[in-house]
Amino acid sequence: MKSGPGSSGRVIVLQNCPEEGIGLYGCRLRQLGIAHATIQVHAGEDIPPLESCDAIIIGGTPVSANEVRYHDFLMEEARYLKKALDQGKPVLGICFGARLLARLLGAEVKRNPVVEIGACPVRLTAAGHSDPLFQGFPKNFPAFQWHAEAFDIPPWGLRLATGWDCPNQGFRMGSAVGLQFHLEITPEEARRLARSMSGEMQEGIKSRVRVVRSYHEHEVQMAELAERLLDNFLAAAER
Repeated sequence: MKSGPGSSGRVIVLQNCPEEGIGLYGCRLRQLGIAHATIQVHAGEDIPPLESCDAIIIGGTPVSANEVRYHDFLMEEARYLKKALDQGKPVLGICFGARLLARLLGAEVKRNPVVEIGACPVRLTAAGHSDPLFQGFPKNFPAFQWHAEAFDIPPWGLRLATGWDCPNQGFRMGSAVGLQFHLEITPEEARRLARSMSGEMQEGIKSRVRVVRSYHEHEVQMAELAERLLDNFLAAAER
């Protein structure tokens, strides 16, 4: 994907709630000069035609991927993404975005045995180690988590990453990749999540202080990996 003035490359970011943006991925897009637009779909903003974009990033929301039919904006988004998948558009789903993609690709989304909150270790599978998205990644790395649900791997999809409390941390199915975890989260977003979702934190038996501290312990490495992951995603979208 070309960068700078006059580039035809364009990334559409679908934001599904006010609290969860794409953090450092957005910073990297601006740094590279990649044309992009953040669509506040939760607020009723119209999604641009598929022909106007080269890649799509789907952000998170506390809404369950199993309850999409109860939210008009998510129903519209799901129809849009189904067309994108049918056309082979590069799509990156983060947290809820990954679970939505998994459902659209025929997989189940269910309650995870453990509510994962805070920085947790993630491990690449053999498929993940050879996947272009994780080029230059270590086999094991920390990632920020905030979820109670988890996706199954879609039929004919590949598990890219795994974790101790949540076995399915990443998948690929054609041009679509879904990541259960967050590398892109900023310090402000980590604090905002800890303030706004205290109920999930109690269920996960973690305090706000512990969650934010776990983020800061791995902040530098996660930021470096976020930049690398987005660069890899954009490079693959060019092909």
